[in-house]
Amino acid sequence: MAAPELTSLRSPRVVAARRLTKRSFRGKERRFLAEGPQSVREAVEHLVEVYVTPDAAERHADIVAASRAAGVPVLIATDEVIAAMSDTVTPQGIVGLCRFLDSPFEEILAARPKLVAVLAHVRDPGNAGTVLRCADAAGADAVVLTDASVDLYNPKSVRASVGSLFHLPVAVGVPVEQAVRGLKDAGVRILAADGAGERDLDAELDQGTMGGPTAWVFGNEAWGLPEETRALADEVVRVPIHGKAESLNLATAAAVCLYASARAQRAPGGCRSVTFS
Repeated sequence: MAAPELTSLRSPRVVAARRLTKRSFRGKERRFLAEGPQSVREAVEHLVEVYVTPDAAERHADIVAASRAAGVPVLIATDEVIAAMSDTVTPQGIVGLCRFLDSPFEEILAARPKLVAVLAHVRDPGNAGTVLRCADAAGADAVVLTDASVDLYNPKSVRASVGSLFHLPVAVGVPVEQAVRGLKDAGVRILAADGAGERDLDAELDQGTMGGPTAWVFGNEAWGLPEETRALADEVVRVPIHGKAESLNLATAAAVCLYASARAQRAPGGCRSVTFS
């Protein structure tokens, strides 16, 4: 393996990358950092450059090869340089410099989505990334982060998505009223997830009302959805608590809701066809 090309923390490349830990610089440059092999592996189509330690380059030779095959420069860096770019306590030795990849909300609507997660007032970046990962796993068509939610490109959001950020369209900065109105006009039913909801998720499933195009609106981790946001929804739905737990955290509730819709939509009569082998 060649000797490190990036050795100084004062290198213009390193300084520019370190600035991307701040939202203002990310927005100005329309660039963000993806840390770790899984994120960088999934980000190949959006990479500008890859920075990797000699040891990590050997461990993840497939990522290095795929990046170079895509015409992405791969720069060997010292452990100190990678640590300076990293937002984690224990860096994994590889960081990707990526272009912003959010989609216009209008493009998401034009694609006639059948399952959408709307993060209306989500402020914790780890939760935002985890909900995005849940949406990806459930087969959602898109995720929308409203203007009251956390920055999609926060390092913790990117890391918590574990690569799912690069798998499905994500719109950002959309006012919640615009998001709901646009989705309704596109024929999507709006369900607000709230622990105080009048409707029960089990009842919705039993009554067969969840097979059509659906958008789930998720609120703040601490105080849920404000009344004005709940009022925009077609229904406010709670996840039933059958045991003694006081509540579910945001990401867990989102996973339950999204998978309930995914299952209903794939059932006979749902909005997605079922293929039997």
